[in-house]
Amino acid sequence: MKRIRHIAEALALGVGLSVLRMLTPEAASNLGGFVCRNLGPRVSVSNRARRNLRLAMPELSADRIEEIVAGMWDNLGRTFAEYPHLGQIADPKSGRVAVPDTKPISALVEPGQAGILCSAHIANWEVLPVIAAHHGIDMTSIVREPNNPLVRATLDRIRGVAGGERVSKGGAGAKQSVKVLRGGRVLALLFDQKLNRGISIPFFGVHAMTTAAPAQLALRFRCPLILVRIERTGPARFRLSAQEPLTLPNSGDKQRDAELIMGQMNAILEDWIRARPEQWLWLHRRWPAEAYRAGDIKRGPGPVDI
Repeated sequence: MKRIRHIAEALALGVGLSVLRMLTPEAASNLGGFVCRNLGPRVSVSNRARRNLRLAMPELSADRIEEIVAGMWDNLGRTFAEYPHLGQIADPKSGRVAVPDTKPISALVEPGQAGILCSAHIANWEVLPVIAAHHGIDMTSIVREPNNPLVRATLDRIRGVAGGERVSKGGAGAKQSVKVLRGGRVLALLFDQKLNRGISIPFFGVHAMTTAAPAQLALRFRCPLILVRIERTGPARFRLSAQEPLTLPNSGDKQRDAELIMGQMNAILEDWIRARPEQWLWLHRRWPAEAYRAGDIKRGPGPVDI
């Protein structure tokens, strides 16, 4: 039964990507945005996004929350629809991705220069590895692979359109991360998802389990740790902003140093999200269950959907 489902999912994905591939990147993006903006807010998982927004930014009105949820789905639809065009979108010759300042990442082009690029599920996060490959950065991305191996193979071909290596998150990914940095190459990962294991760091003023991997690896190899922000500026158009490498503390207490770094990274991510909240993926269960319950208590009685 699972095999049949996997085949059906892969066929549906193949047909969808084939249709989108026949369109221009802009037309595909607009189509994906239109479909998901109109359907997404109606599905039950959107309630999780609404609860996340109420917890993170309680000052928002109900109408503003609905605008953000609709915008989030619009961005998700565009992100999917842009998949078959990633190579064209990220090609520097296309002019679709503005990179105002390449200085923070220019040193990573040098052979033997290890480094860590960190971003989040903002705008089209799949653009970063392709842009890096186009700019000559030998980068390995830690990704969450789909459960369906047939879908995984399709997405892997698209993600690798410009080169670069991809490794599944988890134990194998952790080992490969060390190997990549030890070999003087660049590692890329997204740091905004909840982990059952990690360190508890404030995020929008509420403690959330946060991966410590970027900080721990940067401290271990004393290599540049650079946050990269991707903003959607239009259909299939983006701006990539790389910050100067974070200053790495060296107090002798590695756990405390890692907490300081991840706290700083979460604060920066908050600023990014507040600036463009509709471009972040609000569908994660980002905070612990007790945080949601406490938020519900403050707002009064009502259904709890955790």
